[in-house]
Amino acid sequence: MMITAEIICVGSEILLGHIINTNASYLSQKLAAEGIDIFHQSVVGDNPRRLFEAIHTALRRSDIIITSGGLGPTIDDITISAIASSLSLPLVFDKKVLRSIESHFKKRRIKMPSDNKRQAYMPEGAIAILNPVGTAPASIIQYGNKSIIALPGPPRELIPIFEGSVIPYLRKGYGVRSTIFTRTIRTTGAPESAVNKKVRRFLEMKGDVTVGIYASLGEVDIKITAKAKNEKETLGKIRKVESRIVNVLGDIVYGFDDDTLESAAGKLLLKKKLTIAAAESCTGGFIANRITNISGSLKYFKMGVITYSNASKAAELGVPVDLIRKYGAVSGPVAIAMAKGMFAKAGTDFALAVTGIAGPTGGTKARPVGLVYIALADRRKTICVERRFLGSRADIKLQASTMALDMLRKALI
Repeated sequence: MMITAEIICVGSEILLGHIINTNASYLSQKLAAEGIDIFHQSVVGDNPRRLFEAIHTALRRSDIIITSGGLGPTIDDITISAIASSLSLPLVFDKKVLRSIESHFKKRRIKMPSDNKRQAYMPEGAIAILNPVGTAPASIIQYGNKSIIALPGPPRELIPIFEGSVIPYLRKGYGVRSTIFTRTIRTTGAPESAVNKKVRRFLEMKGDVTVGIYASLGEVDIKITAKAKNEKETLGKIRKVESRIVNVLGDIVYGFDDDTLESAAGKLLLKKKLTIAAAESCTGGFIANRITNISGSLKYFKMGVITYSNASKAAELGVPVDLIRKYGAVSGPVAIAMAKGMFAKAGTDFALAVTGIAGPTGGTKARPVGLVYIALADRRKTICVERRFLGSRADIKLQASTMALDMLRKALI
C-alpha cells in the first residue's frame, strides 16, 4: 500500500523570497528514505483562510500532512489555529508545554513575554512534542487514518524534532514498506553539456533506478535514485550504476553526497600529510574561508594573505614592481610570482594564488571583467591557468575559488 505525504510550508517571508525554503528539501529527502512518497508541496502565506484551504485540500489527497512554520507567539503565527479549525477541534491549554516554554526563558535568565503563552494551546487530542532548542512545540494530530504533523519553521528546531520524534512515529504508525535513496556524484571542471554527453545513456534509464543531472555554478551533480523493499537492496542498486558513471566521468568526480571541494581537498591533504597556503587578490579571502570552513583544517591550512593592492603584492609576497608594471596586476606572470612568494613565505607544501577582475567595474577590452589567473606552486613547479568567468561579482569570486580548489585537488590525486 502506497503511503503519501504532503508538505505545507507556512510564512509570507518564504513566498516573498526573503528566506530560502530549505525545510521542504530536507523533509522530502527524509520522507523518501522512509519509503513515503511525496506528490505535493505548497507554500502558504500568513493568511488563515488560505492555510485552512491548503490543509483541507491536503487531507483529501494525502495520508500524512506536515506543516512547517507558523508556530511562534505572535498574531501572524496561525498554523495551530488553522489546523484546529480544519479538523473542527477546540484548542486546549497544555500545562506541560507551558512549563517547557517557561524553562526555556528561565535558563536564559529572561522574563517570559506573556505572548508566549499562546504557544501552549494545542488542538484537542494532539501529541505535543517539546522543543529542545526554541519555544515552539511541535504536535501530531491523528485524524482517522491520517496524520497532521506541525513543525516549527527554523531548521535548527525542525530537524532535531523530526529526527528524534517524528521519524519514530512514522515508522511505528505506517511501517517501512520500501525505501527510496538518492546518491549524488559531485563533479567540477566540466560544463553541464560535456557531463551530459558522457552520462546520457544513464539519464535514459527507467524503472526502479533513475538518474538525473543538476548544474550549479561551477559544478554539476549526477543524482542516482533507487527504490526497493529495504535499504540494503536500494543501496545495492545504486552502487551498480554509480560505479559505471564514475568510471565514465573520471577525475572530474571529486566526491559524493555532502562532500564539497574544500572537504575533498582537505581529506587528501590530511591523508598525504601536506599543507597549503593561499594568496588572494580578487577573491578577497574566499578561498581561505572555504578551506577553513572544514573542521580540522588547522592541520593543513597554515596561512592566507589578501594582497589586494599592487603595493601589498610587492610587500607581502615579494612580487617585483617591474613585473606588475610590465604585465599588469592581472596577468599570468604576476599570479605565478604571487604563488611562488606565498610558497616561500608560508613554507607549505603548496601555495595557491589568484588575481583577476571580479567586476562589475574595472574591466577593459584587453582585460575584461571575469578574467582570472590562478597559480599553484609546489617545490617542483608552478602552474598557472587563465580563465574568463561570467556572472556577477559574487559569481566570479565563487567560480575562481572553485577552480583554485580543484587545481589543488587534482594535484593531490
